Amino acid sequence: MSENNEKKGFFSEMIFNNPVFGLYLGICSTLAITTSLNNAIGMGVAVIVVLVLSNIAVSLIAPLTPDEIHIPVYIVIIATLVTLVGMLMQAYTPELFSALGAFIDLIVVNCIILGRAEAYACKNGVAASARDGLMMGLSYTFSLLAMSLIRQLLGTGILSFSNPMSGSEIFSIRLIPQGFEIPVFKTQTGAFLTFAVLAAAVAAIKLNSEAKEKAKALEAAKAKKKEAAKA
Repeated sequence: MSENNEKKGFFSEMIFNNPVFGLYLGICSTLAITTSLNNAIGMGVAVIVVLVLSNIAVSLIAPLTPDEIHIPVYIVIIATLVTLVGMLMQAYTPELFSALGAFIDLIVVNCIILGRAEAYACKNGVAASARDGLMMGLSYTFSLLAMSLIRQLLGTGILSFSNPMSGSEIFSIRLIPQGFEIPVFKTQTGAFLTFAVLAAAVAAIKLNSEAKEKAKALEAAKAKKKEAAKA
């Protein structure tokens, strides 16, 4: 595969196949926890770990799992991984665990994770399934970061990030003068507004890309007709 095709594939997975803005999955947690960069990165890492490990596990046991019980089996695998991740977060990043609250446990029913297990991991090899989990997890994290950057900046005027283990501040930069913040972006109304704008932007980029692809296909077809006529 050429470098251009690889870049196009990565861009496509990050934008066009984005689980939040492109496929509209995992929206509940995205709207709820994207009030800060800490929350976004913490949830993103947790989902990446669960996605990659669950995809690997499902890929390994899929040939041995009867069709009648494969969904419950996948849920048990995902729930076990989420429990382990939650316990590790509670032990090593207690402040982040408290901030994310019940949404850590709700990773179990996140449509992205069960969806990838059912649609991809159970039908493909371990390496491909691990890559799929990583790409979907990164794409989900990209969505969280995009929303949290906008909401934190507009809502507080400050971009900040703290060490999730010690709680010590790593950086804090005020980019909007005090008094010019838009507090609504710290609320769920702001979450819906941010999501709507970003989802519309992704849809516009996707439509524009599809239009260009169609135009190229038409030009190629016309060129072939001209060559055939000359022959």
